[in-house]
Formats: sequence, structure tokens, C-alpha cells
Amino acid sequence: MCLGIPGKVVEIREGGPLRMALVDFGGARKEACLEYVSEVKVGEYVIVHVGFAISRLDEEEALRTLEMLRTLDELMIDQELATMGPGDDAPRVTDDAPRVTDDASPAPVRGVVAP
Repeated sequence: MCLGIPGKVVEIREGGPLRMALVDFGGARKEACLEYVSEVKVGEYVIVHVGFAISRLDEEEALRTLEMLRTLDELMIDQELATMGPGDDAPRVTDDAPRVTDDASPAPVRGVVAP
């Protein structure tokens, strides 16, 4: 399954081998290649998949999609919280937790386990 996320082009960078943009995804900003949608301008919305803007879309559709993604995220969090029992709110560090070691060092690192 593929997932393209709508984002707003906030800066276009020309002059390199590829036309690139800085795209804002509701606060998170990432670089995306604009080679497939060369007509895009700053302020417009694009669908980005694995670092490539693959299509342009209007602001209304972009905002509607972003709102649906926020709602989905909230529903997933609510569902996860509903399945937790008392005291399950956060992982805890214990002395008897499984040890993780780095191949370069024999010294163990304290592990994090769920309650």
C-alpha cells in the first residue's frame, strides 16, 4: 500500500540537478522533489510520496485530507488508551529488564519494558 501525504510548498530550491521544495506537513517540514509537478508554485499544495511530489491539489482538498488524517490519529490514540489497564500509561525502566549491548562494548545498557 502507498500513502501520499498532502503538504504546502513553502520554498522552492532551484539551481541544483533537481527542482526541490521545502514542504510543510502541518508543522513538520521536509524536502521533496518537484520534477513530476514542475508547474507547482510556493503556496500550493502537493501530494508527497517517498520524497517526491506526485501531484498538485487544491487547498480545500488538502485541508480536508489533513483533517481526516488528524481524526484518524486521534481515533487510534483513543482506541489504544481504551485497551490499556491501570498503570499501563508508560513504559518503565527496571533493573531486571533485558540487556542490550553494543557489539563494540561489552557493557550492558538498561532496557525499557512495558509494565
